[in-house]
Amino acid sequence: MSTLYRFLPCALLITLLASCSQSEPPDILLIDNIQGYSFDDQRELFNFTALAIRDGKVLATGDSQLSKNYPRAEHIDGQGKTLIPGIIDAHGHVSSLGFTLLSTDVRGLESALLAAEKVADYAAQQPQLQWIKGRGWNQVLWPGQQFPNAAVLDQYIDDRPVWLTRIDGHAGWANSAAMEAAGINGSTNSPEGGEILRDAQGNPSGVFIDNAMSLIEQAIPAPSADEISVALDTVSKHLLSLGITSTHDAGVSATEHSLYRELADSGAMQVRLYGMISSTDPELEQILAAGHSQDSKDMYSVRSIKIYTDGALGSRGAAMLEPYKDRPDHSGLLLTSAEQLRKLFSLATEAEFQVAIHAIGDRGNRIALDEIEHVYSTLGGRHLRHRIEHSQVVALSDIPRFKSLDVIPSMQPTHATSDMNMAEDRIGAERLQGAYAWRSFLNQGSRVVSGSDFPVELAAPFDGIHAAVTRQNKANQPEGGWIAEESMTIKETMRSFSIDAAWAAHQEATLGGLTPGKWADFILLDRDIYHIAPEDLWKTQVLETWLAGNRVYKAE
Repeated sequence: MSTLYRFLPCALLITLLASCSQSEPPDILLIDNIQGYSFDDQRELFNFTALAIRDGKVLATGDSQLSKNYPRAEHIDGQGKTLIPGIIDAHGHVSSLGFTLLSTDVRGLESALLAAEKVADYAAQQPQLQWIKGRGWNQVLWPGQQFPNAAVLDQYIDDRPVWLTRIDGHAGWANSAAMEAAGINGSTNSPEGGEILRDAQGNPSGVFIDNAMSLIEQAIPAPSADEISVALDTVSKHLLSLGITSTHDAGVSATEHSLYRELADSGAMQVRLYGMISSTDPELEQILAAGHSQDSKDMYSVRSIKIYTDGALGSRGAAMLEPYKDRPDHSGLLLTSAEQLRKLFSLATEAEFQVAIHAIGDRGNRIALDEIEHVYSTLGGRHLRHRIEHSQVVALSDIPRFKSLDVIPSMQPTHATSDMNMAEDRIGAERLQGAYAWRSFLNQGSRVVSGSDFPVELAAPFDGIHAAVTRQNKANQPEGGWIAEESMTIKETMRSFSIDAAWAAHQEATLGGLTPGKWADFILLDRDIYHIAPEDLWKTQVLETWLAGNRVYKAE
């Protein structure tokens, strides 16, 4: 015993030694008086009323006793609010949403003329822009449901190029100035996997579908790293305000990959990203050769590539086994050749990268399953957790193959409620039996993971949660739900937006649940989503968002 301690009174010495032996450091944060819900490592839902956090990670969950275990912790009263893990959106387009938030949005407008008018107003306020860009048009909402043409835009703006992406990202609408800037005329041929829509005289109408979009887009100056940074900052704040703490970025360019890595390593990344490198990027092979990319704080992780088989249903680009009901001479588009698909699967498997393959039509999904089956038999890779993004219209005979091949159906609940007004027109009632079939996948033991596909849909996760449980839009229509037998329960839905979404990114050890050792990513809500009427789920508001034990958003 030191000389100092020999001269201290015994009672005081006992007090000092007891104080020094306190097991918890003062840097513990404890939030109690909460109605907490999370999934454990067995994917089972559990409740708690207190949460202890240290060094950005969950230390423990429990009841009122937890406060007694850590008496020196910093204390926050949760005031009885509902606390759940941060939402993981398993499919979005981060920079696209950022640029959409910074451009003109024509979502929901009820005619081509209204869209053109809004674009003209935006252009008048942005005289410095060389190109006017926007997103969100949807001819299905317009009288006659006909595709627009360049002449409509030309009426309002003809001095600068205009390029408006359809809501699903699989078609674009150009004015005459944009086509002229891109060198497009009556002799321009449609590329493989794309279609230039033409007028009665055979001239380009102004609408370009799938791979044909590149004919215009190659004339648009690529965004600089600074512009991408601004878009990322904008979208990160937006996602955090919605309770999304992590998202899977479905199609990252080499430029974005380099920037995201730099931001994450410097500590400037605001929201967690799991990157899927775009298979069309010229630097794909170099990125694969560099291997998996991760940082110590799990802010930006890469071990996946994004491939396309086909287009989208709304623009009739989804590849179907049989022709479209409302266009009998057309069966959709294949965006990647069979030869290239096989090469990409081989490259990914050899580099130990997951493949996330876009497939919407039943033919697109069958091709994806066939390629996965082929690569398993030749190179292996079953452990890589390959995913089919959207898995939207699947032949009934192909649904069991998802389970037998251990393929993850990565799906977006609001696609069902957005498409229900046109899906049967496109493909007929019979093919709807395997469409948006969440329950069929769950019943066979597949792990459905959920996302929003922003900016195709709004990033708002509780819209998706509501759609998954009710199969209804926010007006709670149709009554009883659209193909209601394919709905999910609230527990299944929340699992698909948390622990299962983390698993689909090989991140289940660190994200997706509030169990000891995982990052303390969570949100506080204005209502208990597990005990409210399902029709009210979409009304849920995020009060606070926390990332790694730090509050990063608070509602005003």
